[in-house]
Amino acid sequence: MVEDEAGDAQLAEQVLRKAGFDFVFKRIESQSAFERELKDFRPSVILSDHGLCAFDGFSALALARNSCPDVPFIFVTGSLGEEMATKALKNGAADFILKHRMAALPSALHRALREAHSRLQRNKAEEQIRRLNEELEHRVARRTAELEAANKELEAFSYSVSHELRAPLRQIEGYIEVLSTNRSAALDDEGRECLSTIATSARRLSQLIDDLLAFSRTARAGMRKTRISLKAICESALRDFTTETEGRNVEWKVSELPEVSGDAALIRQVFVNLIGNALKYTKRRQHARIEISSRKVAGELIVKVKDNGVGFDMRYADKLFGVFQRLHPYSEFEGTGIGLANVRRIIHQHGGRTWAEGEPNQSATFYFSLPLQEDAGLDAP
Repeated sequence: MVEDEAGDAQLAEQVLRKAGFDFVFKRIESQSAFERELKDFRPSVILSDHGLCAFDGFSALALARNSCPDVPFIFVTGSLGEEMATKALKNGAADFILKHRMAALPSALHRALREAHSRLQRNKAEEQIRRLNEELEHRVARRTAELEAANKELEAFSYSVSHELRAPLRQIEGYIEVLSTNRSAALDDEGRECLSTIATSARRLSQLIDDLLAFSRTARAGMRKTRISLKAICESALRDFTTETEGRNVEWKVSELPEVSGDAALIRQVFVNLIGNALKYTKRRQHARIEISSRKVAGELIVKVKDNGVGFDMRYADKLFGVFQRLHPYSEFEGTGIGLANVRRIIHQHGGRTWAEGEPNQSATFYFSLPLQEDAGLDAP
């Protein structure tokens, strides 16, 4: 207790002991003694008079707030005007008691201790949450770095393996050509059939290697985001399939596609893969119908590519965007199962999402989203 009147300090002590408090009590009168006892005695509660000869209560409050901000500080003074009382509470005092109403001190002390305990518990909980968040952030950063390193190793491995497979595959294709051209007459029907099967498998393996290399290059290539026209990119992608659609009855329904920010070459690959997918799975339809449209929803642009082809069972929708995942036999529909995986990777690089909906023998609809954002930070086109 900061108090220069021993009698007032004794009265405060008696009132508190009578109220059932058990404590060690120290009275100090000077600033030097107060600063010393803050370190050595480490009080649980500080009571302070307002006006002392050489040391005032507001100076004591400032020292206490700086040294032990969680310790309740209560003014116990003979007089404290409304302005000074407001100043005391604003500066961090827990309460103030007038000396002629000392009987109110126990309840004020109970209240201050409860509030200090609650504040301490909150601070401990917040500190624990802060530490847990920091630990979680470190773990996430570490796992992310490990995952990025593993992905880079896997991509490098895929690229290396695919590249190295090229040489023996070229030799196989070369010997197939030699046998087909120069030794076909020496083979019986079964031999020629076997040779044809080998040639078909070699072509399929060649396509698989091409797609795997393209998939690896997508991951290794950096993005160059500019303002791009999805309409122009879609039209360019459609021109790639002019030869493929000759002789087919394909109805195109392409709605307005806006401008967004993105890598033009990568987004074009998305359209090529999705349009090629739609054409492949509608090839058995006498009248194929393919719709391409977009809509803006909650800060993102959602693009839809829908066809009336063989569709798929929604129970297996999660497999569609995986590498080498196929829902239809190769004998029915050619392909390596990498195109949609490439779509997902490209869209994820742009901060978007991919998903699909389908009905068996009815339709398949593939969606991708791109975030709508300002042009700031984009590379010049």
